[in-house]
Amino acid sequence: MDPKLYLEKVYGGLIGKCAGVRLGAPVEPTIWTYERIRETYGEITGYIKDYKNFAADDDINGPLFFIRTLIDHPGPVTPLNVGRAWLNYTREGIGFYWWGGYGRSTEHTAYLNLKDGIDAPESGSIKINGETIAEQIGGQIFIDSWGWVIPDNPGEAARHAAMAASVGHDRNGIYGAKFIAACISLAFSDMDISRIIDRALTEIPPESEYARVVKAVRDYHSFSPDDWRGARQFLEVNFGYDRYGGVCHIIPNAGVCALALYYGNGDFSRTIEIATMCGWDTDCNAGNTGAILGVLAGPRGIPERYRRPINDWHAASSISGALNNINLPSASRELAVLGLRLKGESVPEEWLDGCFSDDIVLDFSLPGATAGIRTSSSYLAPISPGRDFYSDGGLVILLDRLVRGDTARIFYKPFYQREDFDDERYKPTFTPTAFPGQQFLIKGRVSRISGQRIALAPYVADAKTKKIIQGEYIFPDDKDDFEFNWVLPGVPFAISETGLLATNFDSEKYLGKIVLDEFSVSGKREFDIQFADESEAFQGLSRCSAVGGYWAVEDGSLHVITRDEFLLFAGPYYTADSEISAELVPEYGESHLLSFRSRGAEYGYFFGLHGGNRVALLKKDGDVAVLSEQDFKWQPGGNYTLEVSAVTSEEGLIITCGINGTGLIKHIDKTPHPYGMAGLGKIKPGRTRFVNLHVREL
Repeated sequence: MDPKLYLEKVYGGLIGKCAGVRLGAPVEPTIWTYERIRETYGEITGYIKDYKNFAADDDINGPLFFIRTLIDHPGPVTPLNVGRAWLNYTREGIGFYWWGGYGRSTEHTAYLNLKDGIDAPESGSIKINGETIAEQIGGQIFIDSWGWVIPDNPGEAARHAAMAASVGHDRNGIYGAKFIAACISLAFSDMDISRIIDRALTEIPPESEYARVVKAVRDYHSFSPDDWRGARQFLEVNFGYDRYGGVCHIIPNAGVCALALYYGNGDFSRTIEIATMCGWDTDCNAGNTGAILGVLAGPRGIPERYRRPINDWHAASSISGALNNINLPSASRELAVLGLRLKGESVPEEWLDGCFSDDIVLDFSLPGATAGIRTSSSYLAPISPGRDFYSDGGLVILLDRLVRGDTARIFYKPFYQREDFDDERYKPTFTPTAFPGQQFLIKGRVSRISGQRIALAPYVADAKTKKIIQGEYIFPDDKDDFEFNWVLPGVPFAISETGLLATNFDSEKYLGKIVLDEFSVSGKREFDIQFADESEAFQGLSRCSAVGGYWAVEDGSLHVITRDEFLLFAGPYYTADSEISAELVPEYGESHLLSFRSRGAEYGYFFGLHGGNRVALLKKDGDVAVLSEQDFKWQPGGNYTLEVSAVTSEEGLIITCGINGTGLIKHIDKTPHPYGMAGLGKIKPGRTRFVNLHVREL
């Protein structure tokens, strides 16, 4: 497949998944039933709820984070390694998926099995968990990405999806994973939805209950091809929730997916609308069918009414605040890179710019891509109105009759806060992804329609004070190119917007267009977190993700008490060489640590007070091992500044550790973790006051 077409179809699939989830989420069960949806909304033909920003959802978390096993464990995919992704990227008990209790929530049950040393696939097996838990809907809602990275090869897509699903599911739960992944893989080359379904059915046992419900819907559709509500009644009678145990069994919802695919007849909108109107697990079913139809239709086949509110952006709720700010063109590019690498094919060089990196590199090349660009006013500065939505060669912003003194902000958000959301769905946490001192590059051109001239200047906005700090204005003429290469200035708290100010200083109204061709933020990062400035948000902190123990910001520091483990992460995800320091006060117990090169809960390093009158350098790779330790007299209530330098050399990773300016440990790790977040930690019971955290990339 042509790489450009492949990337576009992956992008279409990801948009389709997000659109389906967003459409179905407001009418999820159990409060919303099929009858209530029909009585309230009738025929659904568009989003039924507006959001400031749609918060995270498990249906997006799973596909975008479990696929990262391909990054963390290069080589053949195994259930064991996908299981490690479950443990690595989730905050236990918070967000990501439904923590409904052991033996009730499939994902919660599988997660605790993994923590208890029951590896995948046993963690999701019927033998361990029983039939009901093993056959809930999660088997198919987290595996779309295996279809996206294995195009036009349904057998391989199904095989990989089965391994991924086996972490939490068994039998029909796995058959659903294989079926949906095969449908997605087939949609890259086959435009006939009935043929796609028939071919996907060959990947699962023909006598299975999953195959039976799909075939039953197929037979009903052939008998009554214009009556989807009749088909829904048929499902209720023959495959309803009353026939299957658990909170959200896969079989009734498999029937809805098949129904929506058949009666949608290859039309993206109609498919996700029917999936939503059918009730039961609405966001899951609309999301899965949207993932299939998005690939089939491509981004141009998804109507603007479903694309514009998404604006190429989605929140996630992993353990990493940096990875939770998801730009859909960039995420699609990373998925396509993984797909080409799986096939052993070369990756276009231009795809790699900003890929698997903390740099912000926005891609406007895909059809209709906005890459998350926003404006301060859809009245003064609408994005790509009308025919400009699919225009080639950059993102168009219309400046619509700005009078003297009017200013429109055109920007990207590198940081989100609780106030940016309407609800608490799945608890997304964020850390800034643009930092003072980095290089902000923006290139484009101006096209004047009427008026005199427009003034442009780069700017940033602070998240807490809302203060705008700007560079100097320029006054490009009609048809002029412009370029800003600006060092991001310091801000009081965190950069929440970076972009352009467009201001009319002249007497005539200004009507014209700005076309953005390039937009990036890159360079080394340095940041400082004073915990006195932090507040609680989404069961984390303003700029940090936290898991484990009990904690609160009191008296200018972060007070933490835990019976077992506490982890906190901040800053960029892909930090390699760096200097890290943290000031803390040990109050009780033997574990008071800073962390670095942490890729999540499973991988990273710790240094600090560890044991009575000891300091230690620790490495976590699932289990925690002591790399080096040293005598050091410390006492509860003392104030200690932990300091670490981690620098790559030909010998390995040189780690130098000290406290209060005195060097204590130097160690060379010859098999180092390649990168990761900075943070704080406790791996034994006790109490600690953490005062600050400082990180500088080298």
